This record gives sequence, C-alpha cells and structure tokens, in this order.
Amino acid sequence: MDTERHPSHQHTVAILSRGDAVARRDATAQNSRFVRVFEALAAVGIEARPVIYDESFAGEVRDQLLATSGVLVWVDPIHQGKTRAELDPLLRDVAARGSWVSAHPDVILKMGVKDVLFRTRHLGWGADTHRYDTAASFRAEFPSRLLAHGPRVLKQNRGNGGQGIWKVEALSNADAMVRVLHAQRGSQPEDVPLDVFLARCEPYFGWGGCIIDQAFQPRLPDGMIRCYMSGSKVAGFGHQLIKALIAPPPEGADSPEAQPGPRVMHGPDAPQFQVLRRMMEDEWTPGMMKTLDIDDGSLPVIWDADFLYGPKDAAGADTYVLCEINASSCFAIPEEAPAAIARTAKHRL
Repeated sequence: MDTERHPSHQHTVAILSRGDAVARRDATAQNSRFVRVFEALAAVGIEARPVIYDESFAGEVRDQLLATSGVLVWVDPIHQGKTRAELDPLLRDVAARGSWVSAHPDVILKMGVKDVLFRTRHLGWGADTHRYDTAASFRAEFPSRLLAHGPRVLKQNRGNGGQGIWKVEALSNADAMVRVLHAQRGSQPEDVPLDVFLARCEPYFGWGGCIIDQAFQPRLPDGMIRCYMSGSKVAGFGHQLIKALIAPPPEGADSPEAQPGPRVMHGPDAPQFQVLRRMMEDEWTPGMMKTLDIDDGSLPVIWDADFLYGPKDAAGADTYVLCEINASSCFAIPEEAPAAIARTAKHRL
C-alpha cells in the first residue's frame, strides 16, 4: 500500500464543554482549560477537537459530534440555572448512531447521582444512608430519624457545587426547630421550623426524583479525599480541607478563614493513599459495577469518588465514607490524569 496516498485511519474525539457563542467561535485546543488532555490524546494518535455546547446552537453541535469517533463530555448537571435536560437526549442519539460517548448519560444516571450512595451502601464505603422517593415519605420518616440519630446530611439526587446539600440538626431547646446549613460557598447557618425546611426541599423530588439522607461525619474538618479514576484504575488523588457544611468563623462567610484550602494533588502511587487505592481498584469499584450493572468499557474515562474520613477502626487506621461520585464534569485533575484519560480513550476506541 502507498501509505503516503492512503494514510492510516486516525480517530477523532470531541471534547465537549458548555459555553456561549463567543466561546464557541474562539475555541481552540491551546486556549482550552483541557489543553493537557488535548496534548495527551495527540501523543497517543488521537485528534481532539474542542466543541462548545449551548441549547441555542444544539443542532450545530450534534452535527459536529456525529463527525467524530467519540465524545468526551465535561458539562455540569446544573450551571447558572441550566441543566442537561436537552443535552442528554442529544448525547444518547449521537451514541446510538455510532459515536462513543464518555460519560454516557445512562451511566451518569447510575453512578453520578446521589442515589449511588444508597444503592451501594452495603459496600465498605457505605454509611448510615436512607432514600426518600416522595415528599410524603420524606415528611413521614425524616423527623424521627433526625431526632433518634443526630445530625444528618440531605442531598438532592443531581447537582454540583454544593447545590441542594444540607446539614440538618435538631435544636434541643426548641420545639420542632432545626439548624440548617447549605453546602454552597458563603452559606450561613439558619434556624427554621422543621416543616418550613421540609417544604423547601420538596422541589428536589421534581428534578432528581429522590432525596438521599446520610449521617453527618464528625471528621469532616479533616478534609475530603478525591480519588480520581480512569475506567477502573486510579489516576490520582486530591486532598482538600473543605469548608462546606462547616459553620463559618466569627470573621464571616467571606473571610479568608472561611475559604476552603487548596486541593493538593497526588499521583496514583502516593503512599498515604495506597490502602484507599487498593480498596477502590480491588473491591469497591468492582462491587459498584456489579450492583449498578455497569461493565468496564462503560466506566467514564475520568470520574472521581469523594471520601470523608470515617471513624478510625480498632487498630487506629482510617476508614473512608463515600459522600459522592462525580461522573459528568470531573475537573481539575492531577497532572498524571490526562495521560490516563488518553490511554483509556485509545483502548476504548
């Protein structure tokens, strides 16, 4: 074969993110926040193209995606009031026509929602977790659980950035009053009648279909460990002293003391996280896949499992409690992760 006249086939991949018409017009691999992902894909022979999505030009985006071998999606569930209600059907259609989509919307609905905390509560990463499927069951069951078991954390099924996540604790010196704290940055504790707060949460059933209820983890001030995964393998870790669900200091919610610490990134071989790595790769991820009926080839090219420290075990070692999985827009990522994404993408394609 004349290879100069008949070059070998090169896969093309779209890197899809949300933006407006100006961002779409000006998008290049070099000015993208995913520039290192573009570089890693190029290094394994995959041509990647930036594609900017908005509902106002969804038809043009669809045409672009159908011209590629695959689509890597970085779009939040909720962004400035916009959801993925129109994007997800578009991605399903593109996938049905032959393009590989990661993460596929149907996979996100299995693992990238808070319901995964309930469905996988039997795994070693689980905690005291309950699910309310209707506003009526929420009103009937949550008050007694709160009084019997202490502070709880309520989570709407789909969301990001702390939206729809609340710490709730009963006030012992007040009748049917609760202290609530929203996880969004800048939130202040608020004392409200329990009935008022329950009504405030009812819209979550319309958007996400359920509310998840977990026991509050007292070691929250020790920070959150984000375990980054590419497929079924660990791609790195991030540790951050978070401030969500912690009452702001006297200086106020906008003070430097109230801001989260930097997320310190680590590679997959970081010694302090090897127990967690072994559990994720050998036990918890396979257990999740079996429970949710997800095969290895359908796992996202990049996703993360966020853990809080649980109570220390009898030997004094740390335990870990899963607080959420991010599967739809996992970024920023450790410096080792773009190469892992590229390896996984090449294998899938």
